[in-house]
Amino acid sequence: MSTAEPVKRGLRGFLRRLTTSQAELEAAELQEDLDQYGATPIASCGQRRRFCVAGTLRTVTLRPRGGVPSLEAELYDGSDVVDLVWLGRRKIVGIEPGRVVRAEGLVSVQDGRKVMFNPRYELRPASGQ
Repeated sequence: MSTAEPVKRGLRGFLRRLTTSQAELEAAELQEDLDQYGATPIASCGQRRRFCVAGTLRTVTLRPRGGVPSLEAELYDGSDVVDLVWLGRRKIVGIEPGRVVRAEGLVSVQDGRKVMFNPRYELRPASGQ
């Protein structure tokens, strides 16, 4: 009986991988990493409270805000996205698409999107490395 269980899990896992899209598999993997980073799922983050979030940077853009340069990065954790915005910065070494980041700060909502201004951040190795 105990020898059949790993086979079942392996077969179920194989079948799940066959029937699940790549995006869904990546989202599930990112969600599994949240506990490791001590992070809250972005979908659970409310407005005007401090949170620690973690995920993968999907885009990084230089965009002026009120005449001040700002570096904006979209962080995705498998549940939702939050825009990380560093005011007065044109570039931050290591902040690039595909990088895994843990960020902490006050979450607000602007134009219907969750935003974290000048968050404390930690660059993390990608899962599996």
